[in-house]
Amino acid sequence: MTKNRFFWVAAFISLVLDQLSKFWVVQNFRLSETWSLWTGVFHFTYVRNPGAAFSLFSQDGSWLRWLSLGVSVGLMALAWFGPNFTRWDQLGYGFILGGAMGNGIDRFLLNYVVDFLDFRLIHFPVFNLADVFINVGIVCLFIAAFQKHDPPKRGGGG
Repeated sequence: MTKNRFFWVAAFISLVLDQLSKFWVVQNFRLSETWSLWTGVFHFTYVRNPGAAFSLFSQDGSWLRWLSLGVSVGLMALAWFGPNFTRWDQLGYGFILGGAMGNGIDRFLLNYVVDFLDFRLIHFPVFNLADVFINVGIVCLFIAAFQKHDPPKRGGGG
């Protein structure tokens, strides 16, 4: 059985869903084109983000590709060589890995990240599924942090 298998499954599923959704957007939208799913609330809008979240570092975000790569390699090493994590930890780290790899692939291949999820009701910056998975991963890690864990059992009672 693979160590930390939920980690690898979460990473794989989130990476595949992110890349498939971006491929679909690039194939079906012109840059800046928007499709209203719920007018004034939620749209699909194709934008290119050369920076980080909220378009920070848009002038020179080239270092972000290396950050994505470093985070990805670090998380894979942690899952492979580290301890057996709880299910919530595995899911959290796995979703973060999938999101980091999804945006990292964009940065290495395109020099920008494909964004398309556009919540206009709250004027939130356009984002993508990789961003969603990173945030889901963070929530999973918060759940893991607040769960009660039994202390390790000691051998030989008494």
